[in-house]
Amino acid sequence: MANEQTYQALGVDTLGQRLGGVEAVASRVGGNPAEWHIREVGDGNLNLVFIVTGSTGSVVVKQALPYVRMVGESWPLPLYRAHFEYYALVRQAKRAPGVAPEVYYFDKPQALIVMEYLHPHVILRRKLISGERVAELGATLGEFCARTAFRGSELSMASPDKKADVGLFSGNVAIPAITESLVFTDPYYGAEMNRHTPELSPVVDELRRNARLKAKVQRLLMKFTANTETMLHGDLHSGSIMATDTSVRVIDPEFSQYGPMAFDLGMAVANFFMAYFSQPAHRAASDLDAYQAWILEVITDCFTRFDEEFRHLWQTERTGILFPRALFEEQGNSADDACDALLEEIREDALAYCGIEMHRRVLSLAHNADFEEIEDTALRAKLEARNVLMGQVLIMEPQAYCDLNALVALAKAYNQKSVL
Repeated sequence: MANEQTYQALGVDTLGQRLGGVEAVASRVGGNPAEWHIREVGDGNLNLVFIVTGSTGSVVVKQALPYVRMVGESWPLPLYRAHFEYYALVRQAKRAPGVAPEVYYFDKPQALIVMEYLHPHVILRRKLISGERVAELGATLGEFCARTAFRGSELSMASPDKKADVGLFSGNVAIPAITESLVFTDPYYGAEMNRHTPELSPVVDELRRNARLKAKVQRLLMKFTANTETMLHGDLHSGSIMATDTSVRVIDPEFSQYGPMAFDLGMAVANFFMAYFSQPAHRAASDLDAYQAWILEVITDCFTRFDEEFRHLWQTERTGILFPRALFEEQGNSADDACDALLEEIREDALAYCGIEMHRRVLSLAHNADFEEIEDTALRAKLEARNVLMGQVLIMEPQAYCDLNALVALAKAYNQKSVL
C-alpha cells in the first residue's frame, strides 16, 4: 500500500503502480493500472496534480511537494499542508455540501489526496478572461462563504469541538506564514521576490510611501493572525474555483486555517474586481460594457447572497455559545439587530481584505493571469493602476462602500480613470 512507503514524489510513470492497489482508487478508475491514462495537469504554484482515467472513470490525484513549485527547492515547504487540505475538504463537505470535491482517499505519509474529477469544469479565471458567463456564480460563492463562516464558528459549533479544531489547524504554521508575508507585508515594501509591471512603478512608489495605508494593513494582519472566528478556505481566488456555464465548485483549500469570517469573502470579491479592471485588454469594445456589468452583478450577488444565507443560518442554526437564544428570543428580545451589526462588520472587513488582495496580486510574488497575460505592458500598467488605487480606497475607507450601489459606483469611476 502507498501509505506504507516513505514519501516519494509521484510521476506519470509511477502513479499507477503506487495507487493500483488502493481499492478506493482502483474501483473508481477501473481496468488494469498499467493501462491507466495519466496526465500531469498542475499549473499552480505548489503541488503535483494528475488526472487518472481508466475503463470506468477518472479521479484527480494531488500530491504536495516539499517545496514551493513555482520557486524550487530553495523555498522548502512542509508536506503537512496536504493534511490540512484534507481536513478542510472534509469540513467543507459538511458545512457547504456539494461545492468542494469529494475525497476518495487520503494518504498522510505521501501527502496525497485522491478526489473527485470535476468535468467538464474549467478554472474560473480562464472563463473570465475568455468572456464567458456562469449562472448563479456570485450567489453560489456568497452562499458557500456564509455557510462555511457560520457553521465553522461558535455561532453554530459546540465550543469544545470548535476549540479542538482551532488546536488542530494551529499546526498549519508554514502556509499561513506565506499569506502573512505575500499578502499583508511584501506588497508594501521592496521584498526580495516581489515584481510588478515596470510602467506601474510611479503608482507603486506612492503606495509604499503611504504610512497610514500600511498601518491599516497591519491592523488587518493583526486580525488575521489573532482571530479564530471560523475555518477559512484561505485562498479563495478565481484560480481556486472551477465552473461550467451552470455549475460552480471550490477547490484547493490547502491554505485553510481558522481566521476572520470576512477573509474568504473579501478574497473572492477582489478577484472579480481584478477580472473587471482587466477586461479592456481581453474584450472587443462591442462586448466590453455588457461583460463588465455582468462581473459587477457577480460581486453584488456574492455580498447579497452571503447576507441572506447568514441571516437564514442565524435564525435556524444559532446553537453555539455566541448570541444564545437564552439571552434574546427566550427573553422576548429580537436578535436581528445583533445580526445586522455583525454583518456590517463582516462586510467592512471583507472590503478591506479585498483591497489588500487587489494589491498583492500585482505587487507581490503570485500574480493573476487576468493582468499577467496582457502583453502590452503599458496597457497592463494602466489597468493595474486602476485596480491598485481602488484597492487603496477600500483599505482606507471600507465603511464608505458597504452600500453595494456605492461600491459599484466606485468601481465604475476607477474604470474610467487615466492614471498612467
